[in-house]
Amino acid sequence: MSGPEPDDRRGSAAPGVSGEAAGTHRGGFGDFGGETGAFIERTFRERILLVGVDMPPHDAEAVEASLDELSLLVDTAGADEVGRIVQRRRSPDPATFVGQGKVEEIHALSEALDVDTVVFDDELSPAQQNNLTRALGRSAIDRTAVILDIFAQNAHSQEGKAQVQLALYRYRLPRLRGKGAALSQQAGGIGARRGPGETQFEIDRRRIQRQIHKLESDLERIGSHRSNQHKARERSGIPHVVVVGYTNAGKSTLLNRLTDAGVLVEDRLFATLDATTRRLSLPGGETVLLTDTVGFVRKLPHQLVEAFRTTLDVVNEADLLVHVVDASAPDPQGSMDAVRSVLGEIGASGIPELLVFNKADLGPDAARLASRTAGSVVVSAATGEGIPDLLARIGDRLRAHLSTYVLEVPYDRGDVLAAIHRCSEVLVEEPGESTMRITARMEEASAPRFEEFSVPAGLAGR
Repeated sequence: MSGPEPDDRRGSAAPGVSGEAAGTHRGGFGDFGGETGAFIERTFRERILLVGVDMPPHDAEAVEASLDELSLLVDTAGADEVGRIVQRRRSPDPATFVGQGKVEEIHALSEALDVDTVVFDDELSPAQQNNLTRALGRSAIDRTAVILDIFAQNAHSQEGKAQVQLALYRYRLPRLRGKGAALSQQAGGIGARRGPGETQFEIDRRRIQRQIHKLESDLERIGSHRSNQHKARERSGIPHVVVVGYTNAGKSTLLNRLTDAGVLVEDRLFATLDATTRRLSLPGGETVLLTDTVGFVRKLPHQLVEAFRTTLDVVNEADLLVHVVDASAPDPQGSMDAVRSVLGEIGASGIPELLVFNKADLGPDAARLASRTAGSVVVSAATGEGIPDLLARIGDRLRAHLSTYVLEVPYDRGDVLAAIHRCSEVLVEEPGESTMRITARMEEASAPRFEEFSVPAGLAGR
């Protein structure tokens, strides 16, 4: 459905750009509103022109794939792509990212298609964004602004909202602009010696910096609470499995299938942002903690990676990563590379990984991809196909990293026998005259609890 007439689609300037600074233009998608830095709620679907730049080391096919994903992001944020332009360059233009001739072409096409906002697939500098907004007569934003907009719409928990707000402020701060003395408060001094007072730009900048410090402090407090939770999990000896993957790969559907978690599931990007942890019983009798995390995407904004670090730290605490891949996606390998890139950025690239090719019900692609990757699993989180195999594989991978211990527990210590069964995989039970000899695999963190019952290595084989 097309939007209202152009005159009904007037808005504010681009993020952090005053009307005076940007000149007369239509504002739109991705605009910030008010002192909070939140995005303005739109009551219509804006018309969007996408712009991509083909630069080394990427090729034309990769650029088109990235623009296809950007189109999905724009749709998720509540707007419609009406056209796209691609330019091949060796490097970005310092002033406008694309060349001057291409800027004129974008302006002409924007007028012809009645475009509200031009979205660039690569991150624009504040100067480039301002120059493009002036030249195009409408808002010019980048992929980062689109993703921030989606996160702002989907954050629901207190922590999620704080993380998104922090990312918004960090994005907005370098994009503040003003007109110096023309926006100043009452001048200071006496008589003719009075000079300009504090500018509105300085007031806004100080206010945002103050909010950034407050949000960082709040998230640091939350991070401390998460650290205490992690220590409690370590003391319990329960293995921790974390589900990671590209956005919309089916992570939340898989969590619901395995644990009946009741997490929101929608066929759109970044439908859920908050980490959810549930207990999961494996076929071998072990109990693990299973956590769903925020989805990743190509060119995930650095501001979001930094702001969501308290949430993403749960990935670093995992004993095993279940990497869910949408086997029906146009470029599964590109999705896997994007996820592993973010994992490397947060220092989690060394954690054991189990690849799970999801959406087997949509075609043979999942089986074909799994045949190329040893040890991977094919599932359909929607129908339950392959779930028993996945549970067995998770148990096998976790047990592969456990140590084996031999314990002798008196029969009257039923509490200890029960505890061993809860937190370990019991391999052998041999009844003796007064004790039960147990051979079990368990986490090293759990072993000290049973140290008094441990059989020395030299006597374990007798």
